[in-house]
Parts: sequence; structure tokens; C-alpha cells
Amino acid sequence: MSDSLTKVAKKLSEVVNSLSFGEPTSFIYNPLDYAWAIHKQYLKLAGVGKKKVVFLGMNPGPFGMAQTGVPFGEIPAVRDWMGLQGTVEKPNREHPKRPVEGLACSKSEVSGRRLWGLFSEKFPHAKDFFEDHFVANYCPLVFMEESGKNRTPDKLPAFEKKPLEDVCDKHLREIVEILEPAWLIGVGGFAKKRAEEALKGMEIEIGTILHPSPASPAANRGWAEAATKQLKEQEIWR
Repeated sequence: MSDSLTKVAKKLSEVVNSLSFGEPTSFIYNPLDYAWAIHKQYLKLAGVGKKKVVFLGMNPGPFGMAQTGVPFGEIPAVRDWMGLQGTVEKPNREHPKRPVEGLACSKSEVSGRRLWGLFSEKFPHAKDFFEDHFVANYCPLVFMEESGKNRTPDKLPAFEKKPLEDVCDKHLREIVEILEPAWLIGVGGFAKKRAEEALKGMEIEIGTILHPSPASPAANRGWAEAATKQLKEQEIWR
């Protein structure tokens, strides 16, 4: 199954590279290109066998997947808990305020620290977590303005957003077809909404958990407890 995931991820990367984006988007990073070595290892580790649940994020964060190629890829989680290593190259155009340093990056991806922190607390060994769970991002691209400000996919104009959504919807359906999960859990409202659109007609339950972003006051009041409660209420965790 990891071979199938690798194949569709490669295809996704090629197709999104062919899309065009204009101002105020000035820089675009595709970690499926320059961080492919670690992403491929992640798919080999996480993509074995059918899953009970797939967690879906929006797109890479600047200090997570943009550095490591792993969704929500907080470096200690990727390096120490998952045991992944590898060389991360550079994007075609790099913003001076957003350098790609790979596993040497010293900054923390708070959302990733919270998400993988919860999973690693419940499952001390990564292989035990990945036996039933998989984590993906809806969109593989990072968008930045000239200032270095992050620009999320939902902020793109419709004529740029629609072709991107078509590609990402197709890839999400392929992930579900390969892994055959019972549940798709959107990490936040955007991911849940895109999953509901992309997976219409497929036999899968769609739920959500609170996004672990530090920009969310609710997440800052105790995200792990809130997310665990939501997963238990949806009878995904016991």
C-alpha cells in the first residue's frame, strides 16, 4: 500500500507544480519535491495496511511539513518518535525569512507538536499508532506573500483555488481508496469541509477535531483534552 501512496503522491506533486498562482502569492514551496526523501520514508512507515482513521490537515506549516516533508511534521516527532532521517533540499525560490533547514530547523511547529504529542502519548511506539491511523494534508503546497506571511489555500481567489481543489480532491479520494478507512477526521473546519466535498458518494464517516493552531483560543485552553474528548464522542478512540 505504501507503494501505491508513493505513486499517487508523486503524481500530486507533478500536477500541483504545473498550476499557476499570482500576487499576493509570491513564494510557493512544494515539500513533496525538495523533502521527498523523508516523505517517502513517512509513507513507508505510515502507509502499511488498511486504516481505521485518516486525519486530514489543510496544508504544510512553515516549521513542520515545509521543513520535514511530513504532515504536521514537528521535528522531534519526525526524528525521534518516527525515527525518520534524510536530506532535505531547497525549494526553487526560498524566502529569506522562511529558510528550509530540514531536520536542523530549531523552530517549533506548535500545531504539529500538539497533534503528534497527543498521538505519541497514547501510542509510545509510532508503529502502533500507524497500525490503524494515517495523517495527511489536503494540499501539499506552502503559499507565502512577499513579506513572508503565510497564505492559506482558502484565501486564494476562486480561479486559482478551483484547479487546486480539483487536484487535491482527486488525491484525497485516492488515499481513501488505497487505505479504506472507516473514518476521515478533518483537523479543523477547512479539512472537514473539503473532505465532505471530495468524498461524496464514498462509504466513509467524516468527523472533525479542533485544530491545534496556537491562533485558536480554544486550542490554547487544552487542545489534547478537547481532541481526545471529540474522538471518544465519535467512538473512534475508547
